[in-house]
Amino acid sequence: MNKKPDTKSISLTIPAPEKVLAWGMSHFSKSPVLRPESELELKRIFEYANSNKLKIAFRGGGCSYGDASLNKDGIILDMQNYNQIMSWDKQTGIIKVQSGVTIQKLWEFSIEEGFWPPVVSGTMFPTLGGALSMNIHGKNNFAVGPIGEHVTEFRFMTANGKIIRCSKTSNKDIFYSAISGFGMLGCFLDISIKLKKIPSGKMKITPVPIANLDEMIACIEKEYKSSDYLVGWVDAFATGKSTGRGLIHKAVHLPASEDPDFPESLKVKNQILPTKFLGVIPKKFMWLFLLPFSNNPGMRLVNFVKFILGYVSTKPYLQGHAEFAFLLDYVPNWKFIYKPGSMIQYQVFIPKETASGCFKEIFKTCQEHNIIPFLAVFKKHRPDQFLLTHSVDGYSMAMDFPVTGRNKNKVWDLVYKLDEIVIRCKGKFYFAKDSTLRPEVAEKVFPKESLKKFKALKKRLDPNNIFQTDLYKRIFTPSKT
Repeated sequence: MNKKPDTKSISLTIPAPEKVLAWGMSHFSKSPVLRPESELELKRIFEYANSNKLKIAFRGGGCSYGDASLNKDGIILDMQNYNQIMSWDKQTGIIKVQSGVTIQKLWEFSIEEGFWPPVVSGTMFPTLGGALSMNIHGKNNFAVGPIGEHVTEFRFMTANGKIIRCSKTSNKDIFYSAISGFGMLGCFLDISIKLKKIPSGKMKITPVPIANLDEMIACIEKEYKSSDYLVGWVDAFATGKSTGRGLIHKAVHLPASEDPDFPESLKVKNQILPTKFLGVIPKKFMWLFLLPFSNNPGMRLVNFVKFILGYVSTKPYLQGHAEFAFLLDYVPNWKFIYKPGSMIQYQVFIPKETASGCFKEIFKTCQEHNIIPFLAVFKKHRPDQFLLTHSVDGYSMAMDFPVTGRNKNKVWDLVYKLDEIVIRCKGKFYFAKDSTLRPEVAEKVFPKESLKKFKALKKRLDPNNIFQTDLYKRIFTPSKT
């Protein structure tokens, strides 16, 4: 009979704490960071944590806006070194990778084979494990759902080091809960996901100027069945009958016969985002040119000019997949325009029945408080089966708010008022973007049965509660719920 290892004798070298910053720069923690590269390392860390009451938070690309990958009271496991591509089947389009593989590595590997990730975020730097934990959505959510719907199976390590193979038919309770479980149930090991076949390296993009929010909703409802991607930019400064005005971008895959650069357009070197603006100015310095406009009058002007330019050119154009998909990466460090302050994103998901009135009330409330989103992005969604899903049969609005030392309390007071609007409209929130959600709000927007099941799974898979983040402690700790 094999003797069980004495977990109390397991040693672990804990490095000195380092400052770990949220993507929006509004939150940070000073935490020891471990960077495991193997299952054995992960298992030993979990054993040590269980034995020594150590709290663990997982971190991928660090792209969550708020405190979802921070841990003020424990250690952080940075999973980016756990990043091998394990197998690829061109016939089925299924690729198997370790959870630290980034979306960037995924698309750069697959595009020359004529494939693209089925769902991507606005930045290419999240890891696949992080993407599943948050169950990210893209500009095609209305058509293909979130990324979790395209996962065929994954292996999952629970707090006691046990490895479970999960799919939509095997251990399906864990499958549908770990995906959307924001890293609180265990660690994704290897993930198998079905990529989508693309006909060429380019898409046809059609810009459509929009006069107001009702017109935007009507246009998206008209166009979504003939679109591969749809996204709307909204001028949050507009008022009255112009509330919700903006610009929609419709994207459709381009047949190879219509791509003038095929097959060269499928090569990675022809998809990589340009590093210079107009071929001259290094993009890494572009945020400095935007800095003078990082205030209400400046952003009001920027939004107005963008809206007017939308009417100047409505001619369709061709664009590469990466250039269309990863707008947040197009100007590196653009978020620095918020320095020396920071920013939060407040994203709400509203059912179609209440969406128009809800978004109008949100914009009006922001304008009344003179705290107006510098950027607002509109998308269409469909519901899904994942336990803590943020999605609805309706629409989302993602709004970027500047945060300074002087206005922080006012920003939080504002979003608390917006929360009440969202609750009344039966909306939801998204953990990857959240910085402000309170436990009493979470209990109102997530179904009680889902929260009950999540807590039961958490107790079963992580009985010592070693997996914790600042977000989890803010919203879900037992003392608060």
